[in-house]
Amino acid sequence: MKAQRIDHVHIEVRDRDAAAAWYARVLGLERHHALAGWADDPMGPLILSAGDGEPALSLFQRPCAAPSRDATIAFRVSGEDFLRFIAALPELGLSHDTGRPLATTDIQDHGLSWSFYFNDPDGNRIEVTCYDYGMVARR
Repeated sequence: MKAQRIDHVHIEVRDRDAAAAWYARVLGLERHHALAGWADDPMGPLILSAGDGEPALSLFQRPCAAPSRDATIAFRVSGEDFLRFIAALPELGLSHDTGRPLATTDIQDHGLSWSFYFNDPDGNRIEVTCYDYGMVARR
């Protein structure tokens, strides 16, 4: 067997609808219409898809415990979208791991890629990463 790709990641959230709205606002994720029926079950997942239309996140409504380890979900974006993300940081109201507002100075230069790390409202760690290194560096 050879896996084709990661299909989706399960995360726990206090409120599936509020989390879905946050992921739509911050990352542009949308509800996956073909799998929407699973969310009819209060214990089932609300599935979100990314730009390719495939499942990306499964939101499970549960009482959220504090994350016990560094389980980061990374989303790849283009250089242009990364620059738009940077410009939108003041309006997005995102939090750094320390709890303070995420700032442009929190950009991580990995040498081959650029990343920002932050938490969703339920404490799940998120990364936005870009491999258009040179283009972002020039800007």
